[in-house]
Amino acid sequence: MEYVRLSGQFPKLTKSAVTLGKFDGIHRGHRKLIRTILERKKEYGELAVVMAFVSDRQMIFTSEERRTYLAKMGVDVLLECPLNDEIKHMKAENFIRQILKGDLQAECVVVGEDFRFGYERKGTPELLQKFGEKYEYETVVISKEMEGSRKISSTYIREELKKGNMEKIRDLLGRPFCVSGRIEHGRGLGHRDFFPTANIIPPKSKLMPPNGVYVTMSHFEDGDYPGITNVGYKPTVGESFLGVETNLFDCDLDLYGRECTVDFYKFTRPEQKFTSFEALKAQIRKDIQSGKEYFQNENSSQKTLRFESK
Repeated sequence: MEYVRLSGQFPKLTKSAVTLGKFDGIHRGHRKLIRTILERKKEYGELAVVMAFVSDRQMIFTSEERRTYLAKMGVDVLLECPLNDEIKHMKAENFIRQILKGDLQAECVVVGEDFRFGYERKGTPELLQKFGEKYEYETVVISKEMEGSRKISSTYIREELKKGNMEKIRDLLGRPFCVSGRIEHGRGLGHRDFFPTANIIPPKSKLMPPNGVYVTMSHFEDGDYPGITNVGYKPTVGESFLGVETNLFDCDLDLYGRECTVDFYKFTRPEQKFTSFEALKAQIRKDIQSGKEYFQNENSSQKTLRFESK
């Protein structure tokens, strides 16, 4: 997949199917848009192009996580477009003429029913349809995906993430919330005094759930490992940075330097400071037992599900 972080001119493409949006988290509604351009790619040979508008706001998926996911889905080009003044003040028809047709050569434009673009957000799905005949492209408008009586949105997911409701987030995303990164060296206390752990330091751009302990599944290139994960500053030990520290059940491999994706299944307790290392060790044993019981009691085929690719 070609990845372009736009800082000036748009790339010159040929015969593309383009979907536009923020794509923060790539939830079930986003995947409906992406599946549509992938179907166009298969039927008409059009490039499957995702244009993601980005800001400085923390993201449910980091840019790297989004890039990995879209590549797995089969997207050809990911364009990350900062919402700068030039884009914000570009009139909707100019955006269509100059970018969608002039640069991307769009044969098809796929958007959600509430998509807005251009100066004063005057660009709408109806406007895209109106100019479709003039500029020779097809517009496909996708209805919102629902969860019960509520529309699925990044705002909804952010609300549930703030609560630590990982089960609901899994329903909305169509996969578990995750944190990806390279396994870092910690202080070594886990290996020396407690339980072996795998540590990831999430980037500041990553929107995180509440500090605490979670039941998780960690995915490496050559295997998947259930475990428990502490998100926070480890107050008993004392850290100055937010970390994601995972105890992998029955795993004694050297994982330092390896890429890992940690899927979050359930919040079990808030992070807390213990009066002694012995009290901390006793609680970790309880957390591990609780995590093992979780995986034993649930359908293992569902709980080890990776990214949905379609």
